[in-house]
Amino acid sequence: MKILKCHCGDVQAEINIDKFEKFFRCNCSICKRKGSIMSIVKNEHFKITKGIDKLKLYQFKTNTAKHFFCINCGIYTHNNPRINPKMTAFNVGCIDEINTFELKNVSIADGNNHPLDKNK
Repeated sequence: MKILKCHCGDVQAEINIDKFEKFFRCNCSICKRKGSIMSIVKNEHFKITKGIDKLKLYQFKTNTAKHFFCINCGIYTHNNPRINPKMTAFNVGCIDEINTFELKNVSIADGNNHPLDKNK
């Protein structure tokens, strides 16, 4: 179990994960700007435990993905990606015991060439 916290601590979540399998960044227009390193779990393994009323939802383009930010400190905490809304991608920088500057092999998810945009 890992605890995720925004900067001010108003938003907290429990992540039911023992070992991180993958760390990644996305190069889509919003992820490029926020610069977060993320990991991902099934929705049932991610639970907001504090501050659900402090979360702001942001959506764009197809309005399928759901990006969440703390309304107090502005920190991006997590999202439900449009490629698989049954998953929660979360900002590993919000987990105190992870130093994102020490992570190796952070892959890039190609959100610029999203598979759901191919037929347009």
